[in-house]
Amino acid sequence: MALENIPRLDLQHYTTGNIEQKNKFVQDLGKAFNEIGFVTIANHGLSTELIEKLYSNVKAFFELPQEIKNKYEFPELAGQRGYTTKGREKAKDSTVPDLKEFWQRGQTIVNEEYSKKDFPDNPEVVELPEFNTTTSETFKQLENAGRSLLKAIATYLELDENYFEEFVINGNSILRAIHYFPIANPEELAPDAVRAGAHEDINLITLLIGASADGLEVMTKSGEWLPIKAKGEDIVINVGDMLQRLTNNKLKSTTHRVVNPPLEKMSTSRYSIPFFLHPKASMNLASLESCISEKHPKAYEDYTAGQYLDERLREIGLKM
Repeated sequence: MALENIPRLDLQHYTTGNIEQKNKFVQDLGKAFNEIGFVTIANHGLSTELIEKLYSNVKAFFELPQEIKNKYEFPELAGQRGYTTKGREKAKDSTVPDLKEFWQRGQTIVNEEYSKKDFPDNPEVVELPEFNTTTSETFKQLENAGRSLLKAIATYLELDENYFEEFVINGNSILRAIHYFPIANPEELAPDAVRAGAHEDINLITLLIGASADGLEVMTKSGEWLPIKAKGEDIVINVGDMLQRLTNNKLKSTTHRVVNPPLEKMSTSRYSIPFFLHPKASMNLASLESCISEKHPKAYEDYTAGQYLDERLREIGLKM
């Protein structure tokens, strides 16, 4: 499958385009998610300046001394806020942890009652004030883009355009900044140790702001691994397991991985910043009746988003 076959769509065609542009965007997005599971999106609302500032601050955080980063790790929060050190997370079916460390920023609830147990405060990095403001602004911008994409998805599924809104406004979304750290002695790695083992995302959709280096690969329908690169400042969007369950496999949750670089580049870092758009824990993920038929019988048990997230966090080693 050639890279040029990956759809590149302009989000403004949906948000501010005419009726023909809007309808074409909906159908192109739905077709891509049905057949491939991912697209690249232009004009998503994040400025070049914000993206550059974000990557600069993320790099600065991971360059802090380990003892400072460790202050911001809270294992009791299952990696959902703050720092998670090396060796903690693995792919669902892997026996070895991924070669990464990461930071997660969660939702800040507005105009709604909530429990601190469900939505803990986001820790502030006192050493890097701009890190806090930049990740907060990025979260908001990506959440807005994600909500627009979900409106297009709802339209494709012949639901009300605002079907997802009540579930994702003040939902359990996560911004994750990942550092795939340098490997000084690659010959000492376990045979299966990779930057990120093959996996599917847990959430509804994922919005990925590029990456500082190559390595992301997705599996095609034919079982081949395809390298993915976003053009310029585009973001890469893929379907997660929750949306796949909701649509009874009509929209495909994409299997993807981050492979190790060539040996001569193993001593270099790679940074990547995905936004995992999650609904509220109470959202019912039971497959839509419109997606169930004799040809496509119901494939999944009825779960809530909270139940499914809890199960998956245990499978990947973040929750005991």
